[in-house]
This record gives sequence, structure tokens and C-alpha cells, in this order.
Amino acid sequence: MGNASVKTAGKMDISFSRQPADRFIVKLGGNWNIADGLPSTEQLQKQIGAAPAPARVVFDTRGLGDWDSSLLTFLIELMGFCGQKGVAVSKEGLPEGVVRLINLASAVPEEKEARKQSGREPFLSRVGEATLEVAKSAGEMLSFIGEAFLAFLRFLRGTARFRRSDLVLLIQECGVQALPIVSLISVLVGLILAFVGAVQLKLFGAQIYVADLVGIGMAREMGAMMTAIVMAGRTGAAFAAQLGTMEVNEEIDALKTLGVSPMEFLVLPRMLALVLMLPLLCLYADLMGIVGGGIIGVGMLDISPMQYFNETMSALNLTQFIAGLIKAGVFGVLVALSGCLRGMQCGRSASAVGDAATSAVVTAIVSIIVSDAILTVIYDRIGM
Repeated sequence: MGNASVKTAGKMDISFSRQPADRFIVKLGGNWNIADGLPSTEQLQKQIGAAPAPARVVFDTRGLGDWDSSLLTFLIELMGFCGQKGVAVSKEGLPEGVVRLINLASAVPEEKEARKQSGREPFLSRVGEATLEVAKSAGEMLSFIGEAFLAFLRFLRGTARFRRSDLVLLIQECGVQALPIVSLISVLVGLILAFVGAVQLKLFGAQIYVADLVGIGMAREMGAMMTAIVMAGRTGAAFAAQLGTMEVNEEIDALKTLGVSPMEFLVLPRMLALVLMLPLLCLYADLMGIVGGGIIGVGMLDISPMQYFNETMSALNLTQFIAGLIKAGVFGVLVALSGCLRGMQCGRSASAVGDAATSAVVTAIVSIIVSDAILTVIYDRIGM
């Protein structure tokens, strides 16, 4: 066979010959630039694979100018084909830099599962993996709750190790600094309850009972729930982000190395702060909601402030507030545990911190709704 050439893009030049018959010579010339595209090895592969197959492939690069990774890609693909056909490849004619890079690329073999697998997994496989993941998450959650409970017992015995100054700062963060957003949400919820009730009660001339609706609704249900949801988005996400960042920076590992329990030093103060502050915020939210309802009652229903106040006092009793405060305490525990759990489970990347904060809010809100339903049923059974 005489000389032949391969059509290439840009300034790349490839020609080949079989002289003598057992040796296949590939001449590489021109400038190899990846911007000009990658030449195909299909024609060379056809010639090398044609009978009789050559014993070896050699390269002539005397006309080769500048080159970059496009030359390496071309050579590695050609060598891979020759290896499959059992044809020896000689690297003697290649530039020294090319030989070193090829040896470096072939020094570590590619892992079998390194490439991304195409296609979707079977449905049953996905269901099985999801089930195992749920079981693993449930086990981690129960373990975390158990460790938190043990840390709380050590706190009651006075043996828990954490900084009291951190607890004071967390109480300030969960309490005083949350008043503006709690005030806004509670007043708006009271306004909405009063307005919705007023539309219906006007039909019967019973506008005065708007005070009963708002007072009981805020004291038993909406005050605790809306405060807990606000704190889940504000404080629960902050806890998850703080602990997640510490996990990324390996600060939690450092605490474990020093013999300090992260559960006592980090989780316990946050849990105590929310459990203490959420009932107080709930009482404040009840007051703000009643004020919001009073704005509608006085402004739209022609009820005097004294009438609204007296009707609210007659409708409410201590039991209504206790029911809401119990819920607020439970919600505080759930929000703190959700935020700290997701923060401690955070991965070691920046995106994992955002995922932990999102997961903390979702977990807290779902826990709040479920626990509220359970407590409502319990209250109904015990007549509270």
C-alpha cells in the first residue's frame, strides 16, 4: 500500500503508509490546536484492522509543529484501538513531552464505575434504595433524640458541659430579636381571623362574637402554631446553617477530639433557649393577635374597645392559654431538634449547608403540623 492521508480540520496533517508490510507508519505534521477540532481515527482504524494486520505501528513526527491536548486525545484513542487488535505501538517517534503525558494518563487505570451510568435504574431498585434511606434516616433521628435526652438529663444533674454565656446569647437571639417578626405575623393573623369571622357573623347580627373567635383561636391554636412556624424558618434554619458550617470547617470534629460532647456544647443550649422562649413568644403572639382582631372589631364592626375587651375576657380562661403554652413548648423542642439534627448531618460542602437549612425548615414544619394534630386529639379526649 502506498502513501495516503486523512482529511483533518484546521492545520493538522496526518498521513500513513505500510512500508514494509508489517509496519504501519503514521506521519503527523502541522500544528495541532484543539480549537480546530479533533481529527477522526476511523480511517486509520480501518487500515490497521485490514488484513493482513501490521505487527506494529510507528510514528513520524518530524513535520510536527505546535501541539496541545488534541494530539494526546488522538493518540490515546488510536493506541486503545491497537491494543484491542493486538497491534504493538512504538512511541519512539513521538516528542518526549507527548510520551510523558501518555505515560501519566495510562499510569492509573480507569475505575470500572468511574463513568456516569446512562439510563434510569429499575423502579423496584429505586423503591428499595428509598426505603433503605428512610430506615437509615429514622435510625439516625432516634439516636439523635436519645442523645439529646441524655444531655438534658445531665443538665438537670448539673454535669452538662456548655458555656452559660452561649445560652444567654441564644436566649436573646430566640427571644428579643424575634419580637418584630412575631408581632407582624400575629397582628396579621388576628386581622384575618376577625375579618373572616366578621363576614359570616354579620349575617346573624352577632358581630360581638368576633372577640370570642379571635381570642380562643389565638390562645389555643394560631398563636403557638404561627410562632413556631416563624421560628422554624428564622431560628431553626439558622441553627442548621451554624452547625452545618461548623461541620464543614471540622470544628465539631475538633470538639470530639478534645473530649467535648457536641450534643452538650452545641445542641443543648439551643434546645433550652427555644424551649424557654417559645412559650413566652406564644403569649406575646396571643396578645398581638387579639389586638389585630380588635382593630377589625372596632374599625369595621362598630364595637367599642371596652365591649371587645369584656367579650374577650369572658371567652378566655386559663385552660385556653395552658393548652396553647403546652403546644408552644412541644413545638420549641421540635424546632430545635430539627435544626440541630440537620446541621449535624450536614455534608462537607458549601451546597450541603444550604440543603441542611432547607431540610431543617421542612422537617420542623411537618413535625409542628403532625404534633399539633396529635395534641388537638388528646385535648379533645381529656376535655381540655
